[in-house]
Amino acid sequence: MRPLIQKLPLNESSSFIAQTFRTPEFEVGWHQHIEYELILFTEGSGLSLIGNHVGQFETGDIYFLGSNVPHTFRKRDPDLVTSAVVVQFRRDFWGQDLLQLPEARKIRQLLETSMQGLKLQGQLRNKMQTPIKELEKATGFRRVIALCHCLELMAANPEWTTVNTQELRINEDERISRIFQFTIDNFRDPITLQDVAEIACMSVPHFCSFFKRCTQKTYVDFLNTVRTGYACSLLTETQKPVLDICFESGYNTIANFHKQFLKTQKLTPLQYRKAFAPEVIRQGRNIGIEA
Repeated sequence: MRPLIQKLPLNESSSFIAQTFRTPEFEVGWHQHIEYELILFTEGSGLSLIGNHVGQFETGDIYFLGSNVPHTFRKRDPDLVTSAVVVQFRRDFWGQDLLQLPEARKIRQLLETSMQGLKLQGQLRNKMQTPIKELEKATGFRRVIALCHCLELMAANPEWTTVNTQELRINEDERISRIFQFTIDNFRDPITLQDVAEIACMSVPHFCSFFKRCTQKTYVDFLNTVRTGYACSLLTETQKPVLDICFESGYNTIANFHKQFLKTQKLTPLQYRKAFAPEVIRQGRNIGIEA
């Protein structure tokens, strides 16, 4: 099972997609598409899985993903409303020659770098909010100019982090996709190495070696990153006690939750909530282990 190949429909007056998708239209499983994707989250929060990267997204975050980079964004709670402005375009939608111009050198470099998955940071993240929103409303040739403006902003201000560190071969991609989708769907429940080895049709030792080679991390580390990433969203977006978040994130004991959270986030759960949650949430109940 390879990642779902997503195809968004174009209307007769558009050469690329620039549209808001909101729950339930926003929810898409592990997928990929030939188009480059620029995505601005306007509501919600949750897990971002891009290639071999596991992280978090919040309202206001912006990602720029290269062609056929597999990805999914999983909202932190089934009842949460999530929406994003999604821009998708093909490398040649403006013709074959534009990117060959000397003036387009930085744009070419940007598109190549986007294969690693870019998460915009700092001032660039702030500067891109309005142009992306305006791009959705633009009509006629102004749409093309607006998209070029967005790309030029990113190319001229490389204020981002790359998140995907390895390109997979097709046969590896199919197995990793099955493993990722299984993990995304089941991380709140007990998962053993035997479970995921069977998904990959491998022995446990072979699977462990395969997963580490493909993702540059062990499966246990990957699973803990998914679980603690989900916990981060609950800590900053809800007033749920830390003890409840521990069990809801797939951990059986508060001690192990605390240990793994500290390992992946470099903070305890309570320290993370105090650092990143709004005041109204920080004043809620906090049951757990304090460092």
